[in-house]
Amino acid sequence: MSAPNLHPMRVAVTTQRPGTAPGKIFVAPYSLSGMVGQTGSLIADDSGDPVWFRPLSSTNLQNADFRVQTYHNSRTGTAQPVLTWWQGSIAIPPTYTNLPGGAPEPGGCYYIYDTHYRLLRTVSARHGFNADEHEFLLTRRGTALFIASKPVPMDLRPYGGSRNGAILDSEIQEVDLATGRLVFSWDMLAHVNPADSQVPASDASSSAGIWDPYHMNSIDEGPGGQLLVSARNMWAVYDIAKRTGRIRWQLGGKKSDFTLGQNADFYWQHDARFRPGNTISMFDDGCCNSPDNTPEQQSHGLILSLDFRHHHASAVKTYYHEPPLYAASQGSTQALSNGDAFIGWGQESYYSEYTGAGNSENNGLQSLRYDAKMPGSNISYRAFRNEWIGTPYYPPSVAARASGGQTTVYASWNGSTQTRAWQVLGGPDAGSLVPLVSHASRSGFETAVATNNRGPYFQVKALDADGKVLGTSTIVKVD
Repeated sequence: MSAPNLHPMRVAVTTQRPGTAPGKIFVAPYSLSGMVGQTGSLIADDSGDPVWFRPLSSTNLQNADFRVQTYHNSRTGTAQPVLTWWQGSIAIPPTYTNLPGGAPEPGGCYYIYDTHYRLLRTVSARHGFNADEHEFLLTRRGTALFIASKPVPMDLRPYGGSRNGAILDSEIQEVDLATGRLVFSWDMLAHVNPADSQVPASDASSSAGIWDPYHMNSIDEGPGGQLLVSARNMWAVYDIAKRTGRIRWQLGGKKSDFTLGQNADFYWQHDARFRPGNTISMFDDGCCNSPDNTPEQQSHGLILSLDFRHHHASAVKTYYHEPPLYAASQGSTQALSNGDAFIGWGQESYYSEYTGAGNSENNGLQSLRYDAKMPGSNISYRAFRNEWIGTPYYPPSVAARASGGQTTVYASWNGSTQTRAWQVLGGPDAGSLVPLVSHASRSGFETAVATNNRGPYFQVKALDADGKVLGTSTIVKVD
């Protein structure tokens, strides 16, 4: 009632046990078919209620990689928590067939918002590349690392494709946020042979002749400045020496430098991350780009230990879901502050939290602390649990409706994380409002407060845990 332009999806929480890590949940809902609610960026609490929602104007637009990061200002030497995400449109057949499925259409960019939900920066790709939805990573140097992609015309006959084809190239780009200057780039086509792809070049016949042999989908920066890169369509993760651009080692794929132990193999993976010691994590989709669309294995979160002496990778922990899921794309595995793992199930409509112990295949309920399902076919590229304090620069929202001699006042404040209660004021004219309800505990995104006062003018004030006024709404008149 108080925010009639917001139509976020309704999330169903199926499991909620004590001990979850602190923080809100960050998703960017969209759908490959039949969106429920609006696309956009959503912060939700553990009950599934919205905390902040920023809708997009069309279901053809998407947000991706929505999360909390730290913005280091190289000019002032300060650091602050921010919200970041990608915004644009993605090639989703049958709507878009001019690019391989999941590739960014031209025109996308990255957004950085402060704790007051004000725009700080937008960042775009360079060198004729398109800003890619898969990764946007802020560094302590005051820069942003991200993935950019573009079609490169090429004769694909040596790879089994057409003469007048193209390769969808992926490039890592790093931009100085203070100056906008491109300070680093690394091009995958210059370093990785597309012949090693798990996707045949003939696949390009369904995407305007453009072949996607790599599909780079994550970047992480190690303590020594090295970069960890995931290439979904290669079934491989690469460690890159940033200073020289040389590939130090490859894990998985056709030319792996490691043998993979029991349960350590992965397919179509996403979100490869450095972990302490010689370990990495990822989301193993295990599914489903083979010609007959048969899953290689069940999707799960995966943590691997790398033995560099013997060039062997071992599965340390796995995180499976119940019911079993087979995500055809997307997904994330996040390390939480309490040792838990937060899993975004990509093209499946779930997000979950597990204790650090993990579980095994066909035992997906073991170690489960939290599980939620998005409605219909709604999905989120990644899902995160992050701590966040939001103090909106705009005022709270209010609406009032009269019925049967009683007035109900509706109060909300999109994005406020510190509002604990509402004070309701009313009166016969806008200049003589008095408190009618001094303390009505916040109950979800919107709080409804009934009063026998006819007003017809009403206003609300947001209160924190100590009863201090955080914000005051405009004055509304009952119709």
